[in-house]
Amino acid sequence: MEILGALFAGAFIGSVLGFVGAGGAMLSVPILIYLFDFTPHHASTAALAIVFLAAAAGAVPKFRSRDVLIREALTIWSLGLITNLGGSILSRHLSDKTITAGFALVLIFAATSMLFNPLKGDQKKIPLAILVLVSLTIGLMTGVFGVGGGFLAIPILVLFFRIPQNKAAGTSLVIISANSLTAFIAHSGMWHEIKWAIPIAIAITAVAIATFASHKSSKMPASFLRKSFAILLYVVAAYTLFQTYFITG
Repeated sequence: MEILGALFAGAFIGSVLGFVGAGGAMLSVPILIYLFDFTPHHASTAALAIVFLAAAAGAVPKFRSRDVLIREALTIWSLGLITNLGGSILSRHLSDKTITAGFALVLIFAATSMLFNPLKGDQKKIPLAILVLVSLTIGLMTGVFGVGGGFLAIPILVLFFRIPQNKAAGTSLVIISANSLTAFIAHSGMWHEIKWAIPIAIAITAVAIATFASHKSSKMPASFLRKSFAILLYVVAAYTLFQTYFITG
């Protein structure tokens, strides 16, 4: 039954990644914690593997349709490399309560960002300092919480690099893949503590569904996807905070 549940969870995670271009880890971590009894530290590490594979699979059709810009993806990934690795080291010294509470705040911020209107490529280019700051933030979130940071990467790609929304989504998947792989390697000291059957089952389904959803994403109303995803994140954040402060104490 656990494996069956993992397959359904993977389908859900993969569909979100494929359609939205972000959010896989935001769902993977709470699913592993609250449905499969992973500790927050183990969940964030396992989520990195799941999201790396699912995001990479979702990026493949984007490569084929030429909706991925490698140079821009590598720029954001490399700028956040220091905080990514540093956050991975820091996470080992944080309590479970700190991890889950911080993760909930990230979910709230991400959900709120989804409610704003789509950014247009003809807006004023943001300063280099903002690009560096956001890249460092994305790296830190990936290292500490196992979050790929697509919800921050997409607006940066649109505003700083003037990339159209569809190419920004494809490039975001590459950034998520690179960040997740980097942090996963940095978390290698915890690999032997994790029971990998559940994450592997989730990853297999997530990869398959993310690939399919990525093909179909252009046919779905972008506004509907963003708002639905935002509501989902608010619900998950509220549940996480409730569990952190009222159930586990």
